[in-house]
Amino acid sequence: MSEFETKVDSLLIKVATLLTQRNWRMVTAESCTGGWIAKCCTDVVGSSAWFDRAYIAYSYRAKEQMLGISHDDLLKYGAVSDEIACQMATGAKQHSNAAVTVSATGIAGPDGGMPGKPVGLVHFGWCIEGQATSCGAEVFAGDRQSVRQQTVLHALEGIILRMRDQT
Repeated sequence: MSEFETKVDSLLIKVATLLTQRNWRMVTAESCTGGWIAKCCTDVVGSSAWFDRAYIAYSYRAKEQMLGISHDDLLKYGAVSDEIACQMATGAKQHSNAAVTVSATGIAGPDGGMPGKPVGLVHFGWCIEGQATSCGAEVFAGDRQSVRQQTVLHALEGIILRMRDQT
């Protein structure tokens, strides 16, 4: 088992415990990870008790159609922004009614970076029942796979942090 898989397994035990204690379900809204967060969740035996669905919205059009993202905001801020990450998390909640949603949109590389938006930049959104949607960004180092793996870990860590803040 790789170091990444070990970390994911440890985080998902915590996520699953927090969700099942509350009888809550979770949803992902993913772009740069291509569904990797959802894949990791559904690798867990018994995840059907707490994992509901995933939106893989890679294009602008998919983000608009699947998650209700504002076309004007996509043009104004770009897909890789706090504004869009927050809308992705909120849209996933509205379209699923799950208690917990997480979104990730970024530039995994190896190209695609630009001034102010370097390769490795990922914006996140978390929508946790009873809390305002929170967003944030990280810049991860490494190749495409490494950026995507770090994105998965950060997304799961964010869920745990925000759910523990509720208790």
